[in-house]
Amino acid sequence: MSAYAEHIKTVCERFDKALADTGFDSTLIYSGQPRVDFLDDNAPPYRVNPLFKYWVPVTESPKSAIFYRKGSQRPTVYLFQAKDFWHAPVNVPEEEWQQYVDLKIIDDLSVMTDDIGSALANAAFIGEDFAEPVHSWNVKARNPQNLIDHLHFHRAVKTEWEVENLREANKLAAKAHVAAKEAFYAEKSELEIHHAYLAAIDFRESQVPYNSIVALNSHSAILHYDVYDTEPPKQFRSFLIDAGARYRGYCADITRSYAYEEGFYADLVEAMDNAQRDLLSEIKPGVNYYDLHVSMHLKVAQILSDFGFISGDAQSIYDKGYTSAFMPHGLGHFIGLQVHDVGGFLKSDDGSSYERSERHPFLRLLRDIEEGQVFTIEPGLYVVDQLLEEHKDSGDINWDKVDELRPYGGVRIEDSIVVGKDGNNENLTRDAFKALGAE
Repeated sequence: MSAYAEHIKTVCERFDKALADTGFDSTLIYSGQPRVDFLDDNAPPYRVNPLFKYWVPVTESPKSAIFYRKGSQRPTVYLFQAKDFWHAPVNVPEEEWQQYVDLKIIDDLSVMTDDIGSALANAAFIGEDFAEPVHSWNVKARNPQNLIDHLHFHRAVKTEWEVENLREANKLAAKAHVAAKEAFYAEKSELEIHHAYLAAIDFRESQVPYNSIVALNSHSAILHYDVYDTEPPKQFRSFLIDAGARYRGYCADITRSYAYEEGFYADLVEAMDNAQRDLLSEIKPGVNYYDLHVSMHLKVAQILSDFGFISGDAQSIYDKGYTSAFMPHGLGHFIGLQVHDVGGFLKSDDGSSYERSERHPFLRLLRDIEEGQVFTIEPGLYVVDQLLEEHKDSGDINWDKVDELRPYGGVRIEDSIVVGKDGNNENLTRDAFKALGAE
């Protein structure tokens, strides 16, 4: 059986269990449609419902839907192809997935609702319903939280077909990262580096899964920096790039940091890279991700001590809260159909969940690690004056050393990991760079 055949079998089984446990006979998953801007008739780029592309690798077909009856083991895909002389028709090539669904091409949503008939009234609708006629469809429930929680809990464990797609997404992103790195050392502007990234993989800006972070020098300390200066800086010091790619709807999310020349910042990047590799060795089923996050903080604390930013041992630096000022974000997150894939707080498929950590409120993942999960590992260290303000009177912090780092901004290293048995994990990101001879 092919990887996709196994995948859709698993998806059917997960939906069967979710529908049975939540009291629904069927589900209608709407792909979504563009929503125009306020007081305008133009729409931002369309993004497909992730639970639609969970079934089939179709990402550019708005107003389509999937209807699935519990226990049927075969969904019906209603692929919308409008009669429209304004826009190019949606091109859906013949592929393997079409062997495992009942595919119906429609040009009017009423054709679909007529086809489903009275069964629509017992269906759970999943998707956006801001527009007509979708808003008025007679369904049993709209986006029932118990059903969505059930599905999200289990899709944290990826099928082999999903992992294959994630591998390909990482290969694309790694290729683009190499081009961006070369543009940095060629002293290009942030915008030019961004263009080099897209050109390397023939992507439009709307095709990347999130706004790329292309940050030179002090901009690296802005965690979601996406401004892109059009002129190169007078002096090149550092480069942080956090950028991804998509393949069949699955996402890559990679961060790398580079020093323009040898010295202090280059040594810091190497230290963070070594710390990240050490963290990777701690990943195995049964470990709680929160504990991994704390381990990361202790490693960052050791770097702060080793480089003379803060006096004290790693444990005391962490206990006093200093690391949160230099490393405010979470260690990582699930990744898959979405960059920040869902389910990180769910304890079980009944919707019970973990409370956000008061100590580490921005951590997106609190579950125990399981075989088949895919998540990112992205430790960092930055000069963020807003966060350092709390410690302005501390005698433990070497402010001259902080000032030395400030023009460089910060450093972050990020990989995506597939959890295997007994710590035998797959690093999708580093493997992709190795295949290019770039790691």
